[in-house]
Amino acid sequence: MHIDAVDLNLLRPLQLLLRERHVSRAAARANLTQSAMSRALARLRVACDDELLVRTPTGYQLTPRARVIQDELATVMPTLRALFEGGAFDPATAADTVRIAGSDFAVTILGDEFFPRFTRAAPSMSLSIASMAPSTFDDLDQGRLDLVLTPLVAPGSLRRRMLFTEDFVCVLSASHPVTADRLTLAQLGEHPHATVAGMFPQQTIVVGQLERLGVHATTEVRVPYFTAAIAAVRRTELIAVLPRRLAERHADASIRIAEAPPEITGLSYGMYWHPRLDADPAQRWLRQLVVEVAGVATARHHRDGVAPLAGRGIH
Repeated sequence: MHIDAVDLNLLRPLQLLLRERHVSRAAARANLTQSAMSRALARLRVACDDELLVRTPTGYQLTPRARVIQDELATVMPTLRALFEGGAFDPATAADTVRIAGSDFAVTILGDEFFPRFTRAAPSMSLSIASMAPSTFDDLDQGRLDLVLTPLVAPGSLRRRMLFTEDFVCVLSASHPVTADRLTLAQLGEHPHATVAGMFPQQTIVVGQLERLGVHATTEVRVPYFTAAIAAVRRTELIAVLPRRLAERHADASIRIAEAPPEITGLSYGMYWHPRLDADPAQRWLRQLVVEVAGVATARHHRDGVAPLAGRGIH
C-alpha cells in the first residue's frame, strides 16, 4: 500500500493497541470509545495486511509482524513528535502516559517530591510505576518504558544520568543478640540474612559484595521489596543490609539500625533512558523533573552524609 493511502492518525491507536494488547484499555488511553478503537484496529489490519492482535486463551497476543511494528514505533513516534511539535511541550495540556520502572527504595526516596510535582504540572497525564524485572532494560529499549531508576548497570546502548549515592546500614530486630553500633563482617557471617531479590533473584548488590569479601550468611530469607526486608527482621535474628534512607524512613521501636562494616561500599543510583529520546521535549521535561526531585531529596538528607547530587543539567 502506498504511503499516501495510509491515515497517519492511526499511528497513535496502533501504538496503544500493541502496547496494551487490549482494545478497551487502548481506547481508554486514547480517550476513544471501545467501538471507535475497534474500528481503528480493523482499519490497521487492512493497512498492515496483518491481524496484529490475535486472541488466545490468555488474552490478545502480538503477531510476529506486530512485534516488528512495535519496535519500529518506539523510534518513529518520538521522531514524529519532535518533527511536528519542535521544542514545544506543555505538561499542563499533555495527555500521555509516563511509564517508569524502579524499586520501592526509589519510590520512597523520590516519591514525596515527585508525585505532587508531577500531578500539579501534568494534571491530564497518567503515571505508571513498575517494579524492576528481568525484562526491564528490554522494555526500555523497545519503548514500553520511558525511564528506569536503578543502581544496576544497564546495556551500553542506553543513556545514564547519576542521581545520587547511598550508603548501607544494617537493620536488626530490637531484641537481636548483636548489640554493637557497627557490625563486623564476622558478625554478618554468623547470622541469617534478609535479602532483597530485586531484578535478578540469583544475586543482589549486597550479597555480591559480601561474597566477594568472603562472607556467606548461615541462612537467607529472600523478599521482593526493601520494605519487606524490614518486616522480616522484626522479632527474628535476621540481619538486613539496606540503603540508609529507606531504613531510617521505616525505623520504629521494634528495629535497630547499626552501621554496616566499612568494607561494604555504597551504591550509585542512576536514571536510564533510550538515546532516541534525547531530544524529545516530553522526555526532557520528565528527566529534568526527576533530577530536580533527586536534588531536593539529597539536600534534605545531606546533613547525614549522603553524597550531593552529581550535576544539574540533562544531557
